[in-house]
Amino acid sequence: MNGRGVWDLVVGPNGGARFGGRRFVCSVGLRGATVKKREGDGATPAGAFQIESVLYRSDRGRAPRTALPLHRIAISDGWCDDPACAAYNTPVRLPYKGSTERMRRSDPLYDLVAVVDANRDPIFAGAGSAIFLHIQRRPRFPTLGCVAFSQTDLRWILERWRPRSRVIVLPPHAGLARSPKTADPTRTDVAPIAMAIA
Repeated sequence: MNGRGVWDLVVGPNGGARFGGRRFVCSVGLRGATVKKREGDGATPAGAFQIESVLYRSDRGRAPRTALPLHRIAISDGWCDDPACAAYNTPVRLPYKGSTERMRRSDPLYDLVAVVDANRDPIFAGAGSAIFLHIQRRPRFPTLGCVAFSQTDLRWILERWRPRSRVIVLPPHAGLARSPKTADPTRTDVAPIAMAIA
């Protein structure tokens, strides 16, 4: 628990996480965690974030019992990852003119997705898009910048998520054995200037 008596999901810079008194095997970006996230760099942004909503494939499983806002993933759902587009790092309907990520995938990676508010308010072009908690391809197999868990573990976490819980991705060289430097970190732990040029 953090200083406010709420569970935070703490993710190590090279994988591994803890939440609710449990430890989990998870995957992070191929290049670990970074405080200077750039589109396509293969790294997971470090900082403290909120989960905005949960997306799920209703044709592949039941919705998690979570207090978070829930949305079914439709065939036309996409996520813009094109820094040149006004819709960068926002959900879009397919087909879309810019580069997008299709949310309804043939593999199970996005059968259950938690949308993390990294680079969402405000949005800086090129500072990273589509940062999710999603299902891992296999244990510790790296992502393109998201954090991935087994479906069982991700469902367990989301079903115990509390309104004031946060996703805390520790920066490079930080270990899971130690706590974040501040008792109550916020998204501003990643300096605005770093986010602007990341």
